[in-house]
Amino acid sequence: MDRWLLYAFISMAFAGFTSVIAKLGLSGISGDLGLAVRTCFVFVFVLLFAGAVVPAAELQSLNAKNVFWLAVSAVTTAGSWVFYYKAIKLGDVSTVALIDKGSVVIALLLSFWVLHETVTLAKLLGAGLIVAGLLVIARG
Repeated sequence: MDRWLLYAFISMAFAGFTSVIAKLGLSGISGDLGLAVRTCFVFVFVLLFAGAVVPAAELQSLNAKNVFWLAVSAVTTAGSWVFYYKAIKLGDVSTVALIDKGSVVIALLLSFWVLHETVTLAKLLGAGLIVAGLLVIARG
């Protein structure tokens, strides 16, 4: 198995745990406060991780273009997280998490349009199944 594929499956597992654990942490508080507390912990853990695995010399490779696009990514991440936490606070995690995975279809379309990645029949079929699943959820 390619390393990137292994990492993707590990990410999937952590993401699955994250939603359920977050819902437990929101008991008695707002989703907004919960997100703020969680984000502080994420910040510290990611800095510690980067400090342990990123060679100091790599900091010299960082340029304005990297910082710009990573900042834009941070804005979109924050938007996603704010509304995700509002949704899991009020709704069922199982439903919110499934709807959230519709982001795969958006990522597929943007990867084709912006990054010029190849869209295969298998990817289109998978995206179609995700859309079909979203329609089932929306009607349920």
